[in-house]
Amino acid sequence: MTTSDVFNHDVPAESDFGYVQAIRSGDLVHVSGQLAFGEAGELLHAGDFAAQLEQTHANMDKVLRHYGATRNQIVSQTLYAVDLQHNAAATMEGNLAYFGEHRPAATAFGVSELTFPGQVIEISFIIDTKLPA
Repeated sequence: MTTSDVFNHDVPAESDFGYVQAIRSGDLVHVSGQLAFGEAGELLHAGDFAAQLEQTHANMDKVLRHYGATRNQIVSQTLYAVDLQHNAAATMEGNLAYFGEHRPAATAFGVSELTFPGQVIEISFIIDTKLPA
């Protein structure tokens, strides 16, 4: 299996933790957990679930654009949320708004904390570039 075409947001966490945001492997693109970071790599909207979800989706769209893909080509997502039970309605509402009629496979985990102080959501996903856009 060959891998090529990596993508980074060029934020400090990528070099600090030693990872790429996304990497193509054949027709699939494996995307690291996206979160609500800004252009300089700072966490935005600490503790604000709805605002972080919106920014996380915006960062997911940046990855999709890099690969010339659309939301309809996301085949799987894994969502990690602090206090998932409390944020379940916002999670469902945000997910439906982001994907529209498209339905990827999905798993959601409630967690006690995430990497950065004030971070309340992270979403990783897989893109199949062979699917129709």
